[in-house]
Amino acid sequence: MSDIEMWEYKQKLTTPEKVAEMVKSGDRLFYGEFVLFPEALDAALAKRIPELYNLDLRSVCFTRMPQIVAADPKREHVIMNDYHFSALSRKLHDNNLCNYVSIVYHQGPRFIKKYVDYDVVFLTTSPMDPRGYFNYGLANSVTSAAIAKGKKIVIEVNEHVPYCLGGNQESVHISRVDYIVEGKNSLLPQVPPAPPTDTDRKIAEHIMKEIEDGTCLQLGIGGLPNVIGQMIADSDLKDIGIHTEMLVDSCVDLYNKGRVTGARKSIDRFKMTYTFAMGTNKLYEFLHHNPTCASYPVNYVNDPRIVALNEKVIAVNNAIEVDLFGQVCSETAGTRQISGTGGQLDFIFGAFMSHGGKGLICLSSTFEDKEGNLHSRIRPTLTPGSVVTVPRSITHYVATEFGIAQLKGTSTWERAEALIGISHPDFREQLVKEAQEMKIWRKSNKIA
Repeated sequence: MSDIEMWEYKQKLTTPEKVAEMVKSGDRLFYGEFVLFPEALDAALAKRIPELYNLDLRSVCFTRMPQIVAADPKREHVIMNDYHFSALSRKLHDNNLCNYVSIVYHQGPRFIKKYVDYDVVFLTTSPMDPRGYFNYGLANSVTSAAIAKGKKIVIEVNEHVPYCLGGNQESVHISRVDYIVEGKNSLLPQVPPAPPTDTDRKIAEHIMKEIEDGTCLQLGIGGLPNVIGQMIADSDLKDIGIHTEMLVDSCVDLYNKGRVTGARKSIDRFKMTYTFAMGTNKLYEFLHHNPTCASYPVNYVNDPRIVALNEKVIAVNNAIEVDLFGQVCSETAGTRQISGTGGQLDFIFGAFMSHGGKGLICLSSTFEDKEGNLHSRIRPTLTPGSVVTVPRSITHYVATEFGIAQLKGTSTWERAEALIGISHPDFREQLVKEAQEMKIWRKSNKIA
């Protein structure tokens, strides 16, 4: 790095405690995204919590418990808000310690730039490179927008953050940074792939029939995407492309098996395009200085118009329940917040517009409650209080272990028939009765 940048680094280098002293009551704070948690800065600020009030704390998917929240169990000092719920946020929400900020993911940078100001932005990054840039590493989705709206930008350096090449806006130059803290250099949290269930495998078998050479994949986290990745890796499919909001371990396996080349993509050819990554060290090491991968802000990756530029987009997304009208709930159980909208709506919309594309909502046909009672995930109407993640007019395909239903262009009775046809057999007769009561069933309809 140049002498000027080295001098500037030394001038801006400070301690977490001095940064914490700058925070005042009523400030809105941004804590970065996903596994990139500002550990040292959070610990220093937690010591001041008794003297601060009305701090508005925000992040995209908290993966570590903020000490400033732990220090305020009665929520008298900190208001915690999450743009996409994690298991941690869900638990805190159940105890009235966290709120969800509703967003359509690709609009995140735009609504921040239009409506949200941050007094202090805390970012965990890789060490400064020879040209004076701090790389965002594993999360690029709304970080640049937060920097643009931040009054003070504070970098917490962690040498374990991989240097992830972009696309664009994957780094910030030291000239735009106010303070630098050399953090604890803790290892990044790892999120191992969930083991697939037998139901996941049955659903994956149906989805595999929709995947062909040159398919452009969007896969998320969980047992189902993981088993789909395994099946593709073990297949003879060629020239698979990746354009996904979340890059996961299974994408590494697909690349190493030679299934992913990106050669048939229309944009970002030969690149695995993503906006954030979360997984194990296998993924983090794969990403470090790897020109195969391209990190972009979410308003590029998830924009349905951008998604649709690639052909044969197959988007695989999970859901909690689907009703007979085709409405999809993927983020709440009644009024209980489980997850966020994330990019599900973005990719279902974009995949439909892609030539040969298919947006798939996937769910097991049933679930068991705490008492061991079996319930259908395909319901006559959504559970009262449930939030619609994908409107019925946008829903494309719905898949369970019993098959796939295509809903575009269908009438209410046709989609009810298709959805009952992929519901669990034990619930079909009752669903037919309820469809009849709702006047969305023809008398001549027959379900096997």
